Amino acid sequence: MADLSAPARVETIGADFFDDPHTHYRRWRAAGPAHRVRFPDDVIRWVIVGYAEARAALADPRLQKNTVRADEILRGKRDGTPTDANTMALLQHMLSTDPPEHTRLRKLVNKAFTTRAVAALRPRIEQITEELLDAQTGSGAVDLMETFANPLPVMVICELLGVPYGDREDFQAWTRALVGVVGEEEHRPAAAAAMAEYLANLVRAKQSRPADDLLSQLALADEDSDRLTDRELVSMAVLLLIAGHETTVNLIGNGAYALLRHPGQWAALRADPAGVPAAVEEFLRFDGPIDMATLRFTAEPVTVGGIEIPDGEIVYVALAAANRDPARFADPDELTVDGPTAGHLAFGHGIHFCVGAPLARLEADIAFTALLRRYPDMRLADPAATAHWQTSTLMRGLLDLPVHLH
Repeated sequence: MADLSAPARVETIGADFFDDPHTHYRRWRAAGPAHRVRFPDDVIRWVIVGYAEARAALADPRLQKNTVRADEILRGKRDGTPTDANTMALLQHMLSTDPPEHTRLRKLVNKAFTTRAVAALRPRIEQITEELLDAQTGSGAVDLMETFANPLPVMVICELLGVPYGDREDFQAWTRALVGVVGEEEHRPAAAAAMAEYLANLVRAKQSRPADDLLSQLALADEDSDRLTDRELVSMAVLLLIAGHETTVNLIGNGAYALLRHPGQWAALRADPAGVPAAVEEFLRFDGPIDMATLRFTAEPVTVGGIEIPDGEIVYVALAAANRDPARFADPDELTVDGPTAGHLAFGHGIHFCVGAPLARLEADIAFTALLRRYPDMRLADPAATAHWQTSTLMRGLLDLPVHLH
């Protein structure tokens, strides 16, 4: 076991981290699978970066999820300042709970969010995709994030949940504040309050006038006379709304950017469009939509790769780091659209594996198949330009993606 008598080195997440976290992760991983890291809010947390250790941590019951307890720990590390009540209320969903509560919530959600229901969405997603691409006009550079990668998942999740598409600018602004974007912290309480009120009103509308959408089905879901409470419905709507569009936006944007920076891989995929589903898995491994999984805390001391993490510590699992661990993936920093990707952790692992993974994969499959068919000569508007990334330790996504379509 590592000698813990001396203070462990503390890494720091600075502004340069968001432009290229993989450079930092390579250095951290070379020094060990887990590190103490100072985050932009000046709070030190533990970050697990090795693949084997990350996979084990995601399924380790000693690394727990409980919003109230996690906030108590954070409060002790930031001068006693608690998370505001509205934000706490929005986090009472299955991603922030453990069994038996997680089991109960997931069972109710699974009754509405089935594999068959997702598969049935294909024709509508294909229609939305074609309509968005039909609207691409002009011969100059276009921002693929603004015109395609962003609106496609937003339109899909709005229709799926029964959320008015006209309200998208509001809930996307709230999302930015809630997913840990650096610089948006001061807006978080107001965003949480606004989103809570908006979704509470929407839930009441679905309960009184159920429609053919997922939120209505969740409101009516019943498992042995057990139903989601109003508060649980609002919190679940937050999870599905944010995770249902933000991750897929990033999957499409990050994947397109990676492909366009590797013209040989673009050409290979264009020559064999049947390889798109496998390529989507490589996009998820190479630069997936989630950087670090949502927080866990140690309920007792936990040893990770010979390093003991004490009881009562906040722990993040860096999915992006694990997916480029050379101990698990050969040449992990190279994009190979037909390379081995089995076991990647982009959607997590264990009981908290992303419930929306089938929908994200379906949307990405349709999106890239259409892009390759309609714009075989698409290229970056300026290959030498610096990419602009979100400043978030949770999400990994581009702010814009200027391209020439022809």
